[in-house]
Amino acid sequence: MAISTLDPTTGQLIRSFVPLAAAEIDDRLTRSIAAFRAQRAVPIEVRAQCLRRAAAVLRDEQRRHAKLMTSEMGKPIAQSVAEIEKCASACDYYADKAAGFLADERVSTDAAASFIRYEPLGPVLAIMPWNFPFWQVFRFAAPALAAGNCGLLKHASNVPQCALAIEDILARAGFAQGAFQALLVGAAAVSGIITDERVRAVTLTGSDAAGRSVAAQAGKNVKKTVLELGGSDPFVVLPSADVSAAAAAAVTARTINNGQSCIAAKRFIVHDDVAQAFEREFVQRFGELVVGDPADERTDVGPLATQAVLETVADQVDALLADGAKALIGGKRMEGAGYFYSPTVLTNVRTDVAAAREEIFGPVALLHRARSFDDAMRMANDTPFGLGASVWTRDPGEQTRAIDELQAGAVFVNGMVRSDPRMPFGGIKQSGYGRELARQGIMEFVNAKTVWIDKDTT
Repeated sequence: MAISTLDPTTGQLIRSFVPLAAAEIDDRLTRSIAAFRAQRAVPIEVRAQCLRRAAAVLRDEQRRHAKLMTSEMGKPIAQSVAEIEKCASACDYYADKAAGFLADERVSTDAAASFIRYEPLGPVLAIMPWNFPFWQVFRFAAPALAAGNCGLLKHASNVPQCALAIEDILARAGFAQGAFQALLVGAAAVSGIITDERVRAVTLTGSDAAGRSVAAQAGKNVKKTVLELGGSDPFVVLPSADVSAAAAAAVTARTINNGQSCIAAKRFIVHDDVAQAFEREFVQRFGELVVGDPADERTDVGPLATQAVLETVADQVDALLADGAKALIGGKRMEGAGYFYSPTVLTNVRTDVAAAREEIFGPVALLHRARSFDDAMRMANDTPFGLGASVWTRDPGEQTRAIDELQAGAVFVNGMVRSDPRMPFGGIKQSGYGRELARQGIMEFVNAKTVWIDKDTT
């Protein structure tokens, strides 16, 4: 089966590729392990220079890569441009910080000398999704390559041109030949790649179902994994909040990337005291969103990435409406070509309904009311996921309690959840394990080697 790019704005075929044959995959893995032997011997300062060149290429060609991203998965062009800059900033961050993060760590013992040395593991398979087709890859690739590992990218099958573009950027940046390779393969080939002894670790960003499958396969082969899975992030608004600011941020938090983000706010839990005011402004702002061609700078919300994503979102909303939920705005597919779903706000949603406990990957907000702070925390934590959480309150005591009580990998106070190269990123519960970004991200795929030099040997 071909690997194809379909324009989500029109549904038309843009380009297709023949998946790699078994012999070609074997050749890529051989190249990767050979590149690793060269890559690990390169001084970290040289690898840092490669990352700086990658950042420069990204910035020089920002518009070109942004347009590619928009054409393949429908991200509004302004957001695509911002994504390319974010990738460049991650490259700069690890170029600046990697040497310090990976420096030998001296430990005081009764040895003549003792320290921890951090060394790369080898080729790492990265199974990446389509929703942030450059950023998801670079937030893995920048720290992994800085540490001396090699990358094997199995990207989502609807963004093959993005995958090839990233491979080209990193090659032109000066990394060893084969240090980062895009593998254009289908899902059926992934198990064999994970099993191959030349692959030393696996990182996946995707659904919890995909995470379970990859973790099981890697576990059978005793390979390290990092899993960044789904989320059903709560956005909690308490009485002391600036309601207008919260409503404005809430719309962005729900509709960024056309609502297709694991850290997009999805459940809006609002205290009774401010629920009416928040709902009024929230729905009004949803109604003002410009839906249309993602290549148009004026567009706020573009199409969903694929027909399958559109159908899943539609089925989830239909199930909630059938159970008694009420659409304050939207609630249906949009007519015409492309994979468009109308920005939607649902209220009167029962929290025990299956669709309300799933991740809805589209511009659909679920609006809930809480009777008290404790009730809001209970509702926020009543989810199998634990990726991010946003809480809006100007009460210092409530801020402290929310930080302590919210069960998530990240808590943002009076701000929407987002990733930043300087802070670790990841979740708990069914949102996965391990961390990307910051120092924690680069340490995931290194060997912390204990070194002990006895006194009698000096």
